[in-house]
Amino acid sequence: MLLVDASVYIFRAFHSLPSSLTGAGGQPINAVHGYATFVAGLLGGIDDREAAAAFDESLTRSFRNQLFADYKANRETPPQALVDQIAACREITEALGMATLSSPVYEADDLIGTLAAGADTPVTIVTSDKDLAQLLGPTDTLWDYARETRYDAAAIEAKFGVPPAAIADYLALVGDPVDNIPGVPGIGAKSAAALLGRFGDLDTLLADHRAVAASGLRGAASMATRLAEHADSARLSRRLATIVTDLDLDAGQRDIRRRPADHERLDAICRRVGLGDRLRSRLGLAAA
Repeated sequence: MLLVDASVYIFRAFHSLPSSLTGAGGQPINAVHGYATFVAGLLGGIDDREAAAAFDESLTRSFRNQLFADYKANRETPPQALVDQIAACREITEALGMATLSSPVYEADDLIGTLAAGADTPVTIVTSDKDLAQLLGPTDTLWDYARETRYDAAAIEAKFGVPPAAIADYLALVGDPVDNIPGVPGIGAKSAAALLGRFGDLDTLLADHRAVAASGLRGAASMATRLAEHADSARLSRRLATIVTDLDLDAGQRDIRRRPADHERLDAICRRVGLGDRLRSRLGLAAA
């Protein structure tokens, strides 16, 4: 099973390709062009029988904003030129035979998490987002496609100092400036890994600050004080960082079997958007 964090690659394409890349009507198509190139290359190199791309339907809010109003508040509002290209990216994905999902309430991560949790085969998650590492089981892989790097559970533990199952607790301590998750001030990556390595999980850490102070870890007394002062922030941060894995998806949403590409639909999308012959060829189409 292949699960793609589509929004990551749409944003990457938009910011890495020039806005001077335009369609027949003069509108920017840099995000569509870069994303379509990515999807064509991705699907051309895999043989997974199940594949889905999850999209963020709202680029500014999710249920997490009800828990913490400032969740992702540090991000700039996505430019309209980017927003206008997302629908075409999704259409191209579907025309290439890959299922797509989105939700007005939940994020793409939560859709991926729910599909991964219900999988009975090894899962490959295509993303550069470290949050999704928490979903990895013993046979699963996180594939950072742009960097040509794959991580299994052991590689995640080597990178962060904690196993995938502890990533949400890790982020609860260190925070995440990308998503504006506060964490515990003064506790960095090495300290968080050391604390979780010694005590196992966040609940144990917060339950006995004296044990933390007496642990013999470097800066133990200071960390115990910080944990006591910011326990509520740590618990909130874990809720924000934890990916939902039990969404109520219907049978149609769970049916992510790969289908043959619909070249007629794909051709119509490419003509409407104004994609050039070189990309059309990568998508399996003849020259316009």
